[in-house]
Order: sequence, then structure tokens, then C-alpha cells
Amino acid sequence: MPIGAGLFVEAMQRLGLTEMFTLVGDHLNDVLPAAAGAGIRIIDVRHESSAMHAADALARARRRPALALVTGGPGHTNALTGLATAYQALSPLIAVSGAPALASAGRQVFQVIDQVAMAAPVCKWAAQAASPDQIPYLLGKAYAEASSGRMGPVHLSIPVDVFAGSARTPLPMQTPPSPSPADPASADVRKALRLLSEARKPVVIAGSGVWWSGATQELRQFLRLTRLPYFSLTMARGLVTDLWRYNFRYADGALNKAVHQAFPEADVVLVLGKRIDYRLAMGGRPLFSPEARFVQVDIHAPELGANRELELGICADVRATLGAFLAEIPGRGWPVKTAWIRRLRGWEAEWRDKLHTLGQDSSQPIHPAAFYAAFHAASPAGTIYSWDGGEFVHWGRSVLPALVPGAWYRLGPLATIGSALPNAIALRLEHPTKPLVVFTGDGALGFYLAEMDTLVRHRLPVVIVVGNDSGWGVERELQSARSGTTVACELSPVRYDLIMKAFGGEGEHVERLEDVGPALSRAFASGKPYVLDVAIRGVRSPFTEWAISRQQPRQPA
Repeated sequence: MPIGAGLFVEAMQRLGLTEMFTLVGDHLNDVLPAAAGAGIRIIDVRHESSAMHAADALARARRRPALALVTGGPGHTNALTGLATAYQALSPLIAVSGAPALASAGRQVFQVIDQVAMAAPVCKWAAQAASPDQIPYLLGKAYAEASSGRMGPVHLSIPVDVFAGSARTPLPMQTPPSPSPADPASADVRKALRLLSEARKPVVIAGSGVWWSGATQELRQFLRLTRLPYFSLTMARGLVTDLWRYNFRYADGALNKAVHQAFPEADVVLVLGKRIDYRLAMGGRPLFSPEARFVQVDIHAPELGANRELELGICADVRATLGAFLAEIPGRGWPVKTAWIRRLRGWEAEWRDKLHTLGQDSSQPIHPAAFYAAFHAASPAGTIYSWDGGEFVHWGRSVLPALVPGAWYRLGPLATIGSALPNAIALRLEHPTKPLVVFTGDGALGFYLAEMDTLVRHRLPVVIVVGNDSGWGVERELQSARSGTTVACELSPVRYDLIMKAFGGEGEHVERLEDVGPALSRAFASGKPYVLDVAIRGVRSPFTEWAISRQQPRQPA
């Protein structure tokens, strides 16, 4: 009779899950050897949340589920941050945890905790296997739940004696349904196009839903024909190159100051696959006029009009909707909104000129904007960016253009700082030959510092650029502006390149702007995990300036 661990691995293979991110523990000592023996690629990391972040990133890159497996008890609780991150990012992560033996249920056994109840609030579906017979069915259901409709993570707990036990009559595995894009209503398509064509000051805002639906070509064709001004966020960054003449880059007003001039004047706003959330000021003031008419396209009906009253809500797949738009737009396209485009270009040029001026600063320590200007001049074409959080990183998101699809990976709405490094583990698996850079700060890097060891052990060459100003930059600036203090904001001056060398990788310390290009060339040429420890000036990023401007002054005691 087959044992549960073997059934689990067979189900993985039938589902096309060829990798497993994990951290070994007592509950996994039957399933890990079975997976390795069957040819599953095992990427063992140094923290359970890293396993979840890496599987989340692989799921985003591939637009289909990826799996992480951790031990139960504290392994499970450690993993919850990664699960919650995937939940906010709508990523189809399959999070599997081992667990204490079912035979001891109800007793105070080692590492017992209600894992399903803990996971349920931050995933689409959660369950525990009660016997080895259930494993194929439950893993198939987990895959189907993660990938159906609006994607999202799922959780499955499998007790150690279920992995080790013999199955009698395994339940058949559910075959995941093939995605069937939801088509928009014809009347909605015509109304949306009428609103956009008649608008004097329209804007298009694209989010991750465009990426998940695989609508890159349809989006490009739609914009080519309509020549509507375009802004992007999250996984939509790079689907249309930032260098296209009607692309006005980031829709995030914290990083693109031109947004604060453009969006308040917009009269029609088309939102494609993007929540109208905090990044868009919930669709209201001061970012948008109350008179602006919103058209929102989303596959998940509860998102439509959740924060902003809509002129039109289209509950449909983004790719199908753009395809329907294209079928209605004449081949010659629409006339350009010339006056509106001219104003937008003026605002964008003003903002770009300011960043360019900062990028010319050659004094020491290195100004972050100057570093990114030097990086951009020296970086290879097609570089993939894994962005962390923090002051240094926000400068890069303002300065660097997004040029290619699937190359701009962010933390997600939960803003889980530190996860850029485990994300890069997965991105290197998916893109084994492309240049790949992690941008992080000296604060954020500390969360998963030991994953440098994972990169080295698994021979995953990733360039890690750490902006080092010995502090938690964003909080230092926010707290200083609010109360004139920097309590708990300072860090020790640490050489992170030396830490990478201690793990067996390579690295170097950079203090002068003219050394950035040569150091970057050495990093990419090394073929090893490589840290560029860059001594930077602590200076407020556009993000922090925006955040400070929104702070309410403290009231006198």
C-alpha cells in the first residue's frame, strides 16, 4: 500500500509542481526524501517565511501555483508572514505545513497548535488531512482553489503520521479546471469606450490583474490605437515600456510627483486589474476629483466600487475585456488628446528634470539618486529587479524605468520588508541566465540575512545592492520630522559584503560614485552571489517627503 508521503509527491508531479521550497523539520522526514527521490527540486532555505516568500515569487513569475512545505508548530507560525504577504498580493501560493500526529489529537503533545484556524484568515482555503487517502484529493483541491477566479494562497496541514501512514483507497485527485476568462457584457464595452473617447482628460491605470490575465499584448495594442495616457503599478510595471511616448510611468504619487498634477484633473479614469486602494487614495481627494468618472475592470466583483463610486464596473477578465475593446475600436485608432498629452508631458518633464539634477550630485557619501543614475548607465539590458522596502529602495523606484514585462517585483500591499532576498531565490530559478538584482537597505537585509547561505549552497548568482547608511532610513526621517528624535532608528556600521564572503559568496564595498559601474560589472561577471555594499547618504526619498506631507502635526500636551 502507498504511504502518504508518496501520494503527496505523486500528486505534486501530476499538478506540474516541480519545485519545493522548504526548511527541514521532524514532521517532514518522510516526505522530503520521497520528494527528492522522485526528482522534485528541493530548495531548502533558512527561515520558514523565506520558503513562503520564494514560492509566492515563483507563483507570480509563472502565473500559476507554487508550493512551500514547512514543519508544524513554530515552523508554521514562522511561515504565516509569508502566507499573509501572498494573500495581500493575490498570489497562488500552496502553503503546506507538517503537524503533530493525529493519533495524539486532543493531548498536550509537542508543537501542537491549531494551524488551520491560524492560516484561515490569510488564505482562500485551509484544511487538514485526516488520513493518507485524502492527500491526493486535498492537494488537487488546494491547487484548484489557488488558481480559480481571483487567485490567492491556500493552506494544507498534513500530520506526520498521515505522511508516514499507509493509504487503503486513495481518493481521486481533483483535476484543476482550465481557466475560462469571464467575458464583459457588450453594452459595458461600448459604454466604456464611449466614455474614454469623449473624455477631455482621460487616464489609464493598470495593476497586477493585467499581468495575471496575460494581457500584455492586448494592453499594448489598446494603448497603441487609443493613445491614452498610461500609468502603472505593481506587476503591471514594465508591461509597456516606460520609454513609450504615452507612458507616464508610476501611478504611485509617492514616487511620481507628476501624478499629483495629472490625476486631480482627470475626467475619466480607466482602472484595469487594480484595487482602488491606499496607493490611489481610495479613489478620492486629494488625488482625484469627485466629478471624475471611474471605469473599473476586475475579475473579482466585490472590488468593483469598493472604495469609489463608479460610472461603470466591469466584472470580467482583463484580457477578455481588452480584447473586446479592440474588436470595437476602428483600425485607424482614436485622435490624440493633444492638449492633455502636452500638459502631462510638461509635468513629467519637470519631475524627471528634478530627479536628473539630483542624479548629478557627485559628492560623498553617495546620493541615492546619483547611485541609481550610475547603475542605470551600467546595468545590462533586461535586468530583473527584486525591490525591497526602505528609503534607499524608494529612490530607485522613482529613478529607474520599468522596461520589460515580469521584471519588477515588489513586496506587495503588506509591504513585508526583507522579502526581496527570498523572492530573488525563486526569480533566479525562473530566470537562470538573466541579470538579477536585489535592491535593499541595511535595515531590510537583516530580516533574511542567512538566505545569503541559500544562494551560495544552491549556486544561485544574484547581485544584492544594499544601500548602507547605518539606519532605518524611512522611520528615522519620519520620526525626526514628527518629534525631532530617532529612537530605535540607528544601526551599527556593518560591512554586508564581508558577510556574503563569509557565507562563500563575493562582494565589495563602494564609496565613490565613479566606482559603481566597474563594481557592477565585476558583480555580474562573477557568476556567484555578490553583495555591493554601497555607502550612501541618508536623505529623504520622494516617498518619505510624501509621507511627511500627509502627517498630522502633533498636538501640544
